[in-house]
Amino acid sequence: MAGKYLHSSSSSRERSLYTSPVIIIFILSLITFLFIIFFFSSSSLPSFLTPNTSLSIPNPNPNFEFSFVASLEDFLINKLPKIHSKDDTVYGTDGEAIRKLDDSIWEKEDERVYEEDSFYPAVSLPIRVYVYEMPSKFTFDLLWLFRNTYKDTSNLTSNGSPVHRLIEQHSIDYWIWADLIAPQSERLLKNVIRVHKQDEADLFYIPFFTTISYFLMEKQQCKALYREVLKWVTDQPAWKRSGGRDHILPVHHPWSFKTVRRFLKTAIWLLPDMDSTGNWYKPGQVYLEKDLILPYVPNLDFCDAHCLREHESMRSTLLFFRGRLKRNAGGKIRSKLVAELSGAEGVSIEEGTAGEAGKVAAQNGMRKSIFCLNPAGDTPSSARLFDAIVSGCIPVIVSDELELPFEGIIDYKKMAVFVSSTDASRPSWLLSHLKGFSPSEIKDKQKFLAKYSRHFLYSSPAQPLGPEDLTWRMIAGKLVNIKLHIRRSQRIVEGSRSICTCECRRSNSSIPGSLS
Repeated sequence: MAGKYLHSSSSSRERSLYTSPVIIIFILSLITFLFIIFFFSSSSLPSFLTPNTSLSIPNPNPNFEFSFVASLEDFLINKLPKIHSKDDTVYGTDGEAIRKLDDSIWEKEDERVYEEDSFYPAVSLPIRVYVYEMPSKFTFDLLWLFRNTYKDTSNLTSNGSPVHRLIEQHSIDYWIWADLIAPQSERLLKNVIRVHKQDEADLFYIPFFTTISYFLMEKQQCKALYREVLKWVTDQPAWKRSGGRDHILPVHHPWSFKTVRRFLKTAIWLLPDMDSTGNWYKPGQVYLEKDLILPYVPNLDFCDAHCLREHESMRSTLLFFRGRLKRNAGGKIRSKLVAELSGAEGVSIEEGTAGEAGKVAAQNGMRKSIFCLNPAGDTPSSARLFDAIVSGCIPVIVSDELELPFEGIIDYKKMAVFVSSTDASRPSWLLSHLKGFSPSEIKDKQKFLAKYSRHFLYSSPAQPLGPEDLTWRMIAGKLVNIKLHIRRSQRIVEGSRSICTCECRRSNSSIPGSLS
């Protein structure tokens, strides 16, 4: 009985302990505390465990750097890579070196075809990229030149644009290269890897900063450097065996590299756009089958999910434009649009420049507008298109010759309005057209703007589905054709009339119903 009594008494005390209000409050407090810790640290969890955000918009993460200036500073001060000891870049060459490299490359190709049991190695990821170890004067010295002069100079181009800001918006050469040469353990992209042996490569990357050298070097000095780059690259055995067809060259500002680029026209060029006027690129230099269009780096800050919700009710302006009202070449449409739209109800047309005050004014205007006008400038494209996208403002594109980045992946019709120059110039036509969009149609375009905006945010490290990632996805689609033309060029006999350049010179017209 005593034992039973003691056992019963103990159980009663345990029940009393478990139901004590103090203990219950303590347990609830502990659970609450752990939940708070979990919630605020969720950004480090896998994506499928993190809270879902509205419209799946990527919020800039403190672990990523989106500023070119800040990323470059960190790169030069903290992450400057050493020359890779296993790299086999060749300085100078002869016919025997070219033949041996060619044999070795095709031997590796054969292994990949049969051992990996793939249809063709060029269509399987990851893409293997060899990055040339070029002399510092072509690479690091130019980055240091930008870094050391960024805060001290107020240089302007002939049309009044700040030089360093132009370099920033065309800095795709830095973002692509910095990701390729980063330690593999720090990279997030899985569809492209850097290899250190040339016979393992699908493609060869030329890390020369054409825009920095053009804007920050004295004219004759710059031309001399271009000639040095040309000789260095074309002396490489890999260039000679393929005629440069499997080499990637960033030429993202249309003024840069002009004096020598005709000698490198077989390479894959990374461009801001293409034009058929002959003002910027000569016939036969650029075409879609060979080259790739990459987006400008936006001038404006990214408007994330919270920002879009905050400005949703503030979008009271129907159509907004801020920029230079008169341009040359294809940009003559601007003056016609200004004459047609100025003073119209719901329209804001402002003359503006690219300085800091201009950035604030453009950002405020775009975030308060439903549609943003994107007419052609001196070239078919401008950074304004990508400013509108990251601001959540539906682009109204009036540029008949425009080619767009990643159009094999992105359907721009879902987030933008395309208008021919002829229609846009007709009295009252454009505003009537925009007012014809229903609220649900506008919502749909805004939804796709939010979804697609991540494709235009360069970052360090490069993010999956960011512009660096989509660059390699687009290039992957070119690889089979590149290898076809390399092999074909090696067996065509001298004097053969069987010439195939794979150029596409059809005009790009935005006129409805036109297929030419």
